[in-house]
Amino acid sequence: MVLVDIVEGLPQGKALDMNQSGPVVGYEPNVVGTNGYEETAGSEIVVITSGSPRKPGMSRDDLLETNKGIVGSVCKEVADRSPDAVVIVVTNPLDAMCHVAADVTSFPRHRLIGMAGILDSARFRTFLAWELGVSVRDVTGFVLGGHGDTMVPVVSYTSVAGVPVSQRLSDDRLEEIVQRTRGGGAEVGKLLQKGSAFYAPSAATAEMIDSIIFDQKRVLPCAALCQGEYGVDGLFVGVPVRLGRDGVEEIVEIDLADREKEELQKSAGAVSELVEAMAALG
Repeated sequence: MVLVDIVEGLPQGKALDMNQSGPVVGYEPNVVGTNGYEETAGSEIVVITSGSPRKPGMSRDDLLETNKGIVGSVCKEVADRSPDAVVIVVTNPLDAMCHVAADVTSFPRHRLIGMAGILDSARFRTFLAWELGVSVRDVTGFVLGGHGDTMVPVVSYTSVAGVPVSQRLSDDRLEEIVQRTRGGGAEVGKLLQKGSAFYAPSAATAEMIDSIIFDQKRVLPCAALCQGEYGVDGLFVGVPVRLGRDGVEEIVEIDLADREKEELQKSAGAVSELVEAMAALG
């Protein structure tokens, strides 16, 4: 595993620290830290987290211009050195940065994926588990759409040990949890005051990597380039995908409730506006 950062000493120090945890955790130390890209050549998977973090009071959209330049420069290096890699984008605004990656790398759509839905779903499941006093392992649910204020927690497919969550909670309380999920990242950032969430995003990214490397074919909510699925064309939007060795093997279409269909279209519209705004930046 190779860690890349522009700050001298930072990736090298983190790599050394991680290597030294190997004997305790139980893996062979083989982490490299660098300020360049030479060591990344031939990577199977590349995770892009580079960019300016969201600060308190800042929307993901505010990051657009700055992170477009950063992600674009990283993707050029990736395309030159690892032309067969599967790219996982984490940088915000997530959906727009997926488009940057697609434009710069020209990789096929199955090898470009955004990490968002797993994280948002984890927040949704956490809040529901707390509300109901149950284990998060017994809460099943996922979040679709753009990674922002218009994301769509799919209540109709959310259950607790097989029991629809709508039978356990009132509509009003469910709506409150949905809104907290939509503001989950901002809530963490406000509490931290500096920086943003990283434990849950890294865990979500690791789940995606496992599914790809080990060809697990997990069905997970990720940002993928839709080409007609869910009535969305030419946009990266959070949808259920089957992740295997080559990346996105299938976008899984499910029957949504009418309200959820409307919300997903609204979310896709918000992503489209963001992409158009980015295009206007030149």
